[in-house]
Amino acid sequence: MVKQSPRIFCSYLATLRLLQKTMSELFFSLTAQRQLLQFLFSIIFFHCSEYFLALAFHGRDSVNFNSLLISKSYAVAMLCALLEYSLEAHFFPGMKQHWLISNAGLAMVVLGELIRKAAIITAGRSFTHLIRRNHEEHHKLVTHGIYAFVRHPSYCGFLIWAVGTQVMLCNPLSTVAFAIVVWQFFRDRIPYEEFFLRRFFEGEYDEYARHTPSGVPFIR
Repeated sequence: MVKQSPRIFCSYLATLRLLQKTMSELFFSLTAQRQLLQFLFSIIFFHCSEYFLALAFHGRDSVNFNSLLISKSYAVAMLCALLEYSLEAHFFPGMKQHWLISNAGLAMVVLGELIRKAAIITAGRSFTHLIRRNHEEHHKLVTHGIYAFVRHPSYCGFLIWAVGTQVMLCNPLSTVAFAIVVWQFFRDRIPYEEFFLRRFFEGEYDEYARHTPSGVPFIR
């Protein structure tokens, strides 16, 4: 009986190791499910809400597939993010289990959505996804609400939302890439858009811009 105890002990350790491995795989599986579901829901909610708000303010005749804001470059970026997640989850599963970081990303996604949707609702018909080159009668300079704090709250919200989706997935490469690419996009877009805004509203916009930051870091 005493001689058999080492064998029993070794069997017990082997069983514990097997149980630990099984629980670890199960935990990772649940981790991946939660993070990917959050990511998928964030994408679907963002684009559907953009479409329905455009529909509400501009009517069916003025809304098309472009109102979903899905371009080829955007789709490629999201696919690359999923590829990074899959590779890191397979080879370095521990990277995806930093829940403090992942939850911070989720908070960024929610915050970004709130800021962007507040901008769209406040601007109403004056908000469009495409830059206006001609002044229309209903296009007003909006300086109240969230626009009293930043000139481009929709861009600010989108930047926070986009980077947040990658922080939520614990994707270090895509987090940096999304931050750089989205920032560069707005760096070029904001001066171009404001050229027309200054032409539409002249000194009124200059005065507004002088006292109100853009809302995107390092872009005046």
